[in-house]
Amino acid sequence: MTKIWRVLLGVLVISSFWACSSNEQNKNDSKEVSEQAADAPKVLKVGATPVPASEILEFVKPILASQGIDMQIQTFTDYVVPNVSLAEGSSDANMYQHKPFMDNTNAQKGYHLVSIAPIYIVPLGLYSKKYDDLASLPDGSTIAIPGDASNMARAFILLHDNGLIKLANPSDLGSSELDIVENPKKFIFKPMEAASLPLILDSVDAAVINANYALQAKMSIKEAFFHENDKSAYINVLVAREDNKDNELILALRDALLSPETRDFILEKYQGEIIPVSAQ
Repeated sequence: MTKIWRVLLGVLVISSFWACSSNEQNKNDSKEVSEQAADAPKVLKVGATPVPASEILEFVKPILASQGIDMQIQTFTDYVVPNVSLAEGSSDANMYQHKPFMDNTNAQKGYHLVSIAPIYIVPLGLYSKKYDDLASLPDGSTIAIPGDASNMARAFILLHDNGLIKLANPSDLGSSELDIVENPKKFIFKPMEAASLPLILDSVDAAVINANYALQAKMSIKEAFFHENDKSAYINVLVAREDNKDNELILALRDALLSPETRDFILEKYQGEIIPVSAQ
């Protein structure tokens, strides 16, 4: 019996030793995984249109990387899908739209998107490939304009400010064609999807085009008959959701976008075609 008890005692001692060793190994493994997770870059997904938003985000990407943030840029070619992606949680933030557009989207779709900070101005301009100057634009000309409500109002305000039409209240950012009280040259306005405006410019007499789409089409704001200046109310903003607006990664992106380095990049690269708010 004594021999049997000695054997059992030995088994218990060995089992306890292996259990302790195993527990210690598990603790070490867990600690190593935790340390690796802490060292891993934090992912931030940001939606943007190709020019200039994606290019500006590419510039600030190394700044964020130095802070342990892996910013993944999601490129979109229209004005609708980026906000859908953000509202549904596929994106953490986006940068391509001005605040009136965001506000209009919230009202129409019931989204809870918020502006984090104003970043840059993309001037709207009136372009034509058929006529060399504004005086040559004949009565009854067809002018294509952005089809979304906020940029349509913006186009009418631009035309009002430059004397082509008269609006009842040019300060109303919700102005529509119904608010035109004078149209002496009887221009015909043709709403189109904003991204398509450079592509259809040949088929109309003139078009009001956002500078980002003009740049993509290798057009310059200098070719416009006239354009918005740096006093425009339509400043493009960094946008997030109500539930993540205070996220440290998004705030780090905001700070990088408003840095002197980013301001200088925008001024040098776009030569006045895009205006950083920090340069106003």
